[in-house]
Amino acid sequence: MRTLTLLLVLLPTIIFGNNEKRISSTIKEVTVYLSGARIQRTAITDLVPGVNEIIFYDLSNKIDENSIQISGLKNASILSINYGINYLEKKKNSEELDSLENQLELLLLQKNKLENVLSGLNHEMKVLENNQRIGSDQTDLSLDKVKQISTYYRKRSVAIQNETYVINQKKNKLQDDISKIINQIDKLSDHTQEERGEIKIKIDVPSVTNLELKLNYNVTDAGWFPLYDIKSKSTDAPLKITYKANVYQKTGTDWNKTKVILSTGDPTTNNIKPDLTTRYLNFGYGSYKRRGGINRYSSTYNPNIKTVSGIVTDHKGLPLPGVNVIEKGTSNGTSTDFDGRYTINIQQGKQLTFSYVGFATEKIKIGSSIININLEEDDHALEEVVITGYSSSSGYRKASHNKPKRKKESYNLTVDSKQEGITTTRFVIKKEYTIKSNTDITTLEIDNFDMDATYSYYVAPELNENVFLTAKLGDWEQFDLLEGEANIYFEGSYAGKTNIDPHATKDSLMISLGTDPNIIVKRKPLKKFKRKSFYGNNRVIDLGYSIHLKNNKQNSIHLILEDRIPISQNKEIKVDNIKTNDADFDTKTGIMKWKLTIKSKAQLEKQFSYELKYPKNKRVNL
Repeated sequence: MRTLTLLLVLLPTIIFGNNEKRISSTIKEVTVYLSGARIQRTAITDLVPGVNEIIFYDLSNKIDENSIQISGLKNASILSINYGINYLEKKKNSEELDSLENQLELLLLQKNKLENVLSGLNHEMKVLENNQRIGSDQTDLSLDKVKQISTYYRKRSVAIQNETYVINQKKNKLQDDISKIINQIDKLSDHTQEERGEIKIKIDVPSVTNLELKLNYNVTDAGWFPLYDIKSKSTDAPLKITYKANVYQKTGTDWNKTKVILSTGDPTTNNIKPDLTTRYLNFGYGSYKRRGGINRYSSTYNPNIKTVSGIVTDHKGLPLPGVNVIEKGTSNGTSTDFDGRYTINIQQGKQLTFSYVGFATEKIKIGSSIININLEEDDHALEEVVITGYSSSSGYRKASHNKPKRKKESYNLTVDSKQEGITTTRFVIKKEYTIKSNTDITTLEIDNFDMDATYSYYVAPELNENVFLTAKLGDWEQFDLLEGEANIYFEGSYAGKTNIDPHATKDSLMISLGTDPNIIVKRKPLKKFKRKSFYGNNRVIDLGYSIHLKNNKQNSIHLILEDRIPISQNKEIKVDNIKTNDADFDTKTGIMKWKLTIKSKAQLEKQFSYELKYPKNKRVNL
């Protein structure tokens, strides 16, 4: 009977088997997108006939379950794929992290010992003080005995205080070392290591089979963003542009000696085609508001950015004071000043939100330390956020070069091949890289090239009396540039930062290379044009300005000078007697433009004036 019972218990196991198997896998290839990454793992396993359950363990806890794919099955069939979290398994620390934690443990032990010694000294000091009070109540002590006791108390008190001071100094030094190690541990440690992902796959095979499986899936909290170095030796030379990719990942799993592919794609983009239906009109209250459209172009998130500054303007280009700038997901925020300028320190957020009464709220990814934005009125909101960039303008000096042909066998020293697809570009990196799951950034130089540039100087002294050197780039589309921040180096020196915005619809790309202090521009009002008078019910003001320019450089320069005459939006405000002298004047915009050639050490002066007339009981902001 006992034998029969045992057979009944074991029969299901004998018939169906229990072929659950945990297999280790290795990351062989990572395709890093602008947001997210695709991981390819490989594993070799032996399977027995029937249903086998294999478990890929020690995986990231940030896997998109819908993206899991497996290949290399031969004649096997997939019955099910399940992804879950194993809360009992933890990620193993790196050797460096283990070493730091061991050092931290030793330092904390030393600090604890010092605190124990200090506690003992404090107790001894209290005992001395108590005994001293008790001794003072003894009236039968001789004078010599009192002197001896006093001397002992004094010497021992001084010794205790000196020893306490030395120990406190050691303790402070230990605390400094502990703080440094803790900061380094925070930098290297991965806060997702408390839980690990697992993928369970049920496979049915007809016979004993050896499979080399390839597991592919997408993960979040990884990506790359572009960074450019723009170098120019002189205004006679082409621009040398270095195209870099900054790769980051905090997926909870280190990518050790892995083949890396960089893709300009973004799996998080909404790929659903919009369906435009009929728009019906009817009587009602309020104005029609269009739904916020999806940004066709958006900046790439840059986790390195710690401070963002910029200017917020309206659709006319006028600065907006008091705009709320909030780091999304936090209470961290600021507001723009009278000139529409703002600066905000970034904590952990990925987006900035710009809001202002009467204007549509906009959200921009933190992709650059300089973010300028135009807000649109709420009842006429545009379907696309417009980020202020550098528009095209005419120039004079052009530096050319002969473009070298790329060798087919290798794209450059870092990139093995550049693969251009229908909608994305892939850069296949030559050597294998180790990219840890922490806050560090891995920088890869993926391209470098020379670009023809037309150089010119530009100044708008009403807004800024600094003279900017600009470079207009043509035929830039062939390089597949992304929107990003650029470091500028001119004549061997660092000149600051700028933004590259290749999303403009213009044929040329304008880049500002910084200011030139050797060109002096001063804009001053003409004294004779400050006359005010009254004609009937109107106030009349004569306004005029003089612009002085001086070239302190050793060579002649070509410069574009722009200023403006105000345009009236009210029939009661009249702008007459406009004198722009030799400027090109656009009567619709009020913009005056001078194209000047200034010789070395030479000076020029330009003047303009106009008459303003408006009702004397009203006020115009000049």
